[in-house]
Amino acid sequence: MTAVNGMPSLPFNLTAVEWSPLYGRYLVARDAVRQGGQLLVEELPLAIGPKCGNSSVLCLACYAPHNVERCSQCAWPLCRACNSEDVANNLHWQLECGVFKAAKARFFELPTGTEQCPQLDCIMPLRVLLAKEAQPERWLEEVAPMEHHEQQRRANADLWHADRVNIAQYLRGPCKLAERFSEELIMQVVGILEVNAFEARTTQGYPLRCLYPYTGILAHNCVPNTARSIHPSDGYKIRLRAMVPLEAGQQLQHSYTYTLDGTVQRQSHLREGKYFNCSCDRCLDASELQTHFSSLKCGQCTEGWLLPKQPTALDTIWSCRACDNSSTSEEVRQIVDALQLEVNAVLSLEMGAKRLEEAERLLRKYKSLLHPSHYIATGLRQLLIEMYGRVQGYEMVQLTDQLLERKAQLCREVLKVLDHFEPGLSRARAMNLYELHVPLVLLAKSGFIASRLSGADLRSRLIEAIDLLKECVEILQHEDPSSQEGILCGVARQALQQLTASVEGLGNQLE
Repeated sequence: MTAVNGMPSLPFNLTAVEWSPLYGRYLVARDAVRQGGQLLVEELPLAIGPKCGNSSVLCLACYAPHNVERCSQCAWPLCRACNSEDVANNLHWQLECGVFKAAKARFFELPTGTEQCPQLDCIMPLRVLLAKEAQPERWLEEVAPMEHHEQQRRANADLWHADRVNIAQYLRGPCKLAERFSEELIMQVVGILEVNAFEARTTQGYPLRCLYPYTGILAHNCVPNTARSIHPSDGYKIRLRAMVPLEAGQQLQHSYTYTLDGTVQRQSHLREGKYFNCSCDRCLDASELQTHFSSLKCGQCTEGWLLPKQPTALDTIWSCRACDNSSTSEEVRQIVDALQLEVNAVLSLEMGAKRLEEAERLLRKYKSLLHPSHYIATGLRQLLIEMYGRVQGYEMVQLTDQLLERKAQLCREVLKVLDHFEPGLSRARAMNLYELHVPLVLLAKSGFIASRLSGADLRSRLIEAIDLLKECVEILQHEDPSSQEGILCGVARQALQQLTASVEGLGNQLE
């Protein structure tokens, strides 16, 4: 593992910082960007560490949750492999180990049956505090001005008290840091992390958090115009790229919530986790940019859909635009919650034929309740895309032409939604393009073998699949090679080469 606390490593000639009363500090494109994929920002994290609030006992150097022993220096959690590493490769030894050793701060074993370890909540804030001492200028210029929403966090009395006891008082008491860090400063750091930190994964897939003082001030939008990728194999460097062309001075926007959630769910996540209400065009539009992503079928007429009168309000009337039928937000919430419980029951099933068939059953059932593009229906489609070709009884070689067509249809329907909410070069788009190319190739080959397609038709269908793979590789080529997306990029590139060779050979035969 390489050391962090590095300065941004790309001259910011492509971005600039601006300020407004609504957004605070935010980034803009300094010059026009003509196409998606342009690198805008490259930055090393100020600090990395375990996630707060839900961490089990894990290694403080590699974040592995298994085979955890104790550090030979301070007796805090460290796996056997990391205990034998050089100091230069062990972030725990470089940072908090010396603090714990000097203070003789003990790590206490968890009681039997306990999964969460609140004692580790102090690690990430401590690493930020140590970075503050090591880089005082960067702290003053980039970190201290970051939003931490103290007033809103204090309103959640239970969480504020837990952070104050488990982090601030623990660092100032048992860790003997009272003379170095005030309680106010520690709680500010906790808030900065809660509001601004990005989640990432190690090369082995273990979750952690990273703080990027420059990239972290990106404005939010539920239809983002930038995409970020974090590279664990390169010191957890973050790279921010344009998803679409940008105008000079245009605000750079990232989504801090799941774009394939409905407005109610996105607003709730942002209020509770980021302490603001979103007023982007998508959130203010009851139809979510004409997708009807949250619309329910009207129970009184055959043509209408129930839409919220005030989409961002907690309590609003949902009314039909084709008749005078209406429902309260509580009635809509009860319907959606009941459907989500059914979906969760399917998600809890083991990966297999029953899980796939139950997902298809729910999708058929919800036709009479939800708009076809509703986020619950879209989520079921995405689930089915991932299962067709992978679960026993529905493996790719077992799929009939009808089921191959079904998988292709599901991919196209999800891609149509992504065109609205993640336009341009998005990872979700790339993943679905790859999924779509497989049934298209198999259908083309089976059609040719059955003499339903001519050689020229086969070549045309395969070229369509090649175009999908080219776009997939174009998007995923910027991902860390060790990530799921980076691995898929390698697979897609290999499939592209094989398919291109097949088409070239077929072209020679047709000449």
